Amino acid sequence: MLWVSSIFTAYSQQQKPNVIVIVVDDAGYADFGCYGGKEIPTPNINQIAKNGTLFTDAYVTASVCAPSRAAMLTGLYQQRFGFEHNTSSKPSPGYKLSDVGIAKNVPTIGNQMKANGYRTIAIGKWHQGDTEPYFPMNRGFDEFYGFIGGHRNFFAYDKVPSREAMLFNNREIVPESQVTYLTDMFTDKASDFIAKNKSNPFFMYLAYNAVHTPMNAKKSSMQQFAHLPEGRRAYAAMMVALDEGIGKVIQTLKDQQLYDNTLIFLINDNGAATNNSADNGKLRGLKGSKWEGGIRVAFLMQWPGKVPAGNVYHNMVSSLDILPTAVAASNGKFVEKFVPDGKNLVPFIDRNNRKKPHEALFWRRGVAAAVRKDKWKIIKAGDNPLLLFDLNKDTSETNNLALKNPKKVKELLRDLQQWEQKMDKPHWFSDYGDSNQLMKHRMEVVGREMERKYP
Repeated sequence: MLWVSSIFTAYSQQQKPNVIVIVVDDAGYADFGCYGGKEIPTPNINQIAKNGTLFTDAYVTASVCAPSRAAMLTGLYQQRFGFEHNTSSKPSPGYKLSDVGIAKNVPTIGNQMKANGYRTIAIGKWHQGDTEPYFPMNRGFDEFYGFIGGHRNFFAYDKVPSREAMLFNNREIVPESQVTYLTDMFTDKASDFIAKNKSNPFFMYLAYNAVHTPMNAKKSSMQQFAHLPEGRRAYAAMMVALDEGIGKVIQTLKDQQLYDNTLIFLINDNGAATNNSADNGKLRGLKGSKWEGGIRVAFLMQWPGKVPAGNVYHNMVSSLDILPTAVAASNGKFVEKFVPDGKNLVPFIDRNNRKKPHEALFWRRGVAAAVRKDKWKIIKAGDNPLLLFDLNKDTSETNNLALKNPKKVKELLRDLQQWEQKMDKPHWFSDYGDSNQLMKHRMEVVGREMERKYP
């Protein structure tokens, strides 16, 4: 009967859905066609929305790259393990440079999915710690193809780059002479991995560095946008390359007959940057802020037959929800004693379920913090005037209601205090300090030109 058991095990493994998390870097909320964008064609991303669920009120846990990804990768508020700021060279008292990264005792989504029988790979930008203990292959990923820092050129460097910018193929360094265009290279690696692992369940963290600076676009794509200003032209061309790459990955799933058995997430890591010509549309603010334009992001989820197609979901959801949704989809279990801050979204997006995944969401980076609870959002930045908004009536955060609603202010500040008591102190400080956080969260700071002064 041993052979029967083996066949059943193989069949069960094959039935587990593959899971792909696609991360976009620094894109504008309004630059995706499915979110109303008209200027840049994103047909492949739009198709994910058409075939799945689009979230209008989706949030990341930080408005800058590294802490946002730390939460995405762990399913925990990054403040729980001291990852409050972008990685830096300024450890807090009691910590060392070797502590800068996802705390070693915190499991990643790679660990979680690997424990449930998945082959795991991280592709693209890592930005979760530069030293060996934080290398992706030491953090739950069987394979890695990408770079460990926060950014690098999309084309080849003309000299050997720093270790943070080097392109790794697992632990081997890819010579710059072999670098063509990074977006295409990440796409090709993703497609190759899918083909090689079609017989067993896999988890892929596909973290493109597009459309983060530097604004490196292929000349062939630039011609399509000759009518746009130069910075916007490069941004649009980079978005098109990204969308085409995502389309190729999805086509590979179809070619390998894996499409119907694959759960796909697509999420932007934070709002439009001050320096890449991205557009947040009606959302106020940009990357680095607690304004909606810093933390509300494009977020799509597709899984044929399991996730409603053509669905638009308006309740608050979070990047924290990706990990528990993926584990639940695999019919798996969390590693021992792990309790996520996120929720499995599949039951909530059922059109007959009126319950909400989150009563409140929280943010903190240095002196600036925020809470969203139902329609209300408060921003607290040091000694600045408190900011309170009714997002149902004022998505663009133009009307500060703090003085008119003292009870609501008190309630939200109490919620924030209770949440902060559960969090750890930062294990390192920001390279930018706190002054920019104070300056950018003032009602009079409006528009890209003013926000660029306070990165």
